Amino acid sequence: MKDNLEDYLRFSQVERGLSPNTIVSYRTDLEEYLSYLEDQNETSWEVDYLVVDAFLATQKDKGKATTSISRMISSLRKFYQWLLRQDIIERDPLVKIDSPKSERRLPTALSEEEVTKLLDAPDTNTRLGIRDRAILEVLYATGMRVSELINLRTGDIHSELKIIRVLGKGSKERLVPITEVALSWLEKYQKDVRENQVLKSGQFTDVIFLNNHGRQLTRQAVWQKIKKYCQLIGITKNVTPHTLRHTFATHLLENGADLRVVQEILGHSDITTTQIYTNLTQKHILEVYNQAHPRA
Repeated sequence: MKDNLEDYLRFSQVERGLSPNTIVSYRTDLEEYLSYLEDQNETSWEVDYLVVDAFLATQKDKGKATTSISRMISSLRKFYQWLLRQDIIERDPLVKIDSPKSERRLPTALSEEEVTKLLDAPDTNTRLGIRDRAILEVLYATGMRVSELINLRTGDIHSELKIIRVLGKGSKERLVPITEVALSWLEKYQKDVRENQVLKSGQFTDVIFLNNHGRQLTRQAVWQKIKKYCQLIGITKNVTPHTLRHTFATHLLENGADLRVVQEILGHSDITTTQIYTNLTQKHILEVYNQAHPRA
C-alpha cells in the first residue's frame, strides 16, 4: 500500500506537474489515511465507503476545520480515481462520500469609530499621506474592490455628478456614487501629488493611483498600506482592502439602505452574494434591541 502511495505521488509530480507544496499536502493527507487503515487492520486500499466515512469522522473529532476535511476528501478522491485507473481496486468508495458544506464565514467589518481612526491615520502633511488618505476614503466611500481601485482612470471620475465609473468583474461597467469628502481628497491628490508623480516618471498615464516612481500601484501595495495604518492606530482585526468593502456594505444596510441598491453598488450579479451582509445587520439589530428594550 505504501508503494502505491509513492507511485501516485510520483505520478502527480511528474505526469500532472503539480507543485511541491501540493505534493506535500497530498502526502500528509494520504499518509494519515494509510495510518488509519493500518490501525483498522485493513490490508488493501479497496475498503467499504463506511471505512472512509469513519476516518473522516475522526478528522472531525480532532477539531479539524471544514476546509481541511474538504481538502482531505479531495486528496482521497483523486487518489482513488488513480487506483481505479491502475486496476489496483475495482470499486471507488469515495463515490458515496459527499464533501461537507463549506462554512460561510461572516466577513469582518470595522465599526464607524474604527473607520474614522483608519481614515485619519495617514500623515496628510506628506504627499504619499495625501495619496493614502484618498485611497482609504475612496475604498470606504464606494465599496469598490482593490483591483477596481488600482485600475481607475482619470476619465472615470465625474466630479460634477459625484459618480465614479467602475470596471468590475467580467469587464462589466457600473456607476458608483462617491461622497463629497472622498471626492475632495481624490481631487486634492490629483492636483497636489499625482501631477508631480507623472512628471517624475516622464511617462504619461491616465491611471489615477501611482507609486512614488509614477507607476501604477499594485494590490499588494494597497494591502501593505492598510496593514501599516491598522498597526499604527492599534486595530487588531485582520483588515484588508476587502474589509473596507465589507464595512461599506454593512454600514449602508445598518443605516437603512435597500439591499438591491447595495447589490448594484457592489457589482454583485447575484443577490445571494449581497445577502451575507444581512447576517451582520441582524446582529446589529439584536444588539440595539438588547440595549434599548427595558426587559431585554
